[in-house]
Amino acid sequence: MLRRISRSVVVGAMLIAAVALGACRDTGKDGEGKLFEVSGKIFVFNYRLARATYVVTLRPLQPIGEGQVAVASFQNPAGGAPIVVEQKVWPKLGKVSLESPALTCIVKNKPYAIAISIKGADGAVLQKIETTLMSTEDQSILPDRPLVIDQLYTANPDLAGHPDGKLPGEPKPDCSKAG
Repeated sequence: MLRRISRSVVVGAMLIAAVALGACRDTGKDGEGKLFEVSGKIFVFNYRLARATYVVTLRPLQPIGEGQVAVASFQNPAGGAPIVVEQKVWPKLGKVSLESPALTCIVKNKPYAIAISIKGADGAVLQKIETTLMSTEDQSILPDRPLVIDQLYTANPDLAGHPDGKLPGEPKPDCSKAG
C-alpha cells in the first residue's frame, strides 16, 4: 500500500513539475521583442471632403519609451516615391494612429505596401512592421471637389447643380504612373 501511495505522489509531482515547466515556456516567439502590432488599417474615403487617406493604428505590446517615433512609408497609389509620415509616440496613449495626406489613384482590390519603423529617442530602429492594404472601393467614388467648404458644412458653390459632386470636364489626376 505504501508503494502505491509513493508511486502516486511521484506521478503527481512529475505532473506538477511538467505543468510548471510548461508555464515557463516562451510561447511568444513570433511576438518576441515586438513593441507594437497593427491593430487596424483602412483606406478612409471622406466623401464630404473629396479625399482619401491611409489610416493605420498600432497597439503597444509593452510600455512605450520616451522619445519614440513611428515612421510610416505608404506606397503612393499615384506612383512615384512613397509617402512618408512621422508621428511621435506618446507613452500614455493606448494606440498610435498614422494617417497619410490625401491620396489619388487608389484602385479597388490592389494591395498597397506599408512599411513602419519604430525609432527610439536616439534614432535607432527598434522595430520594423511591414503590411499591405487593399481598398474595397475605387477612388472614382469620390466627388471631384469637396461637397462642403467650411466647418459649418456650407455647400460648395462650385458644385451648384451637381449634387453628386461630379463636374463635367473636370481634370482628373494623372494615374498613368500608378503601379
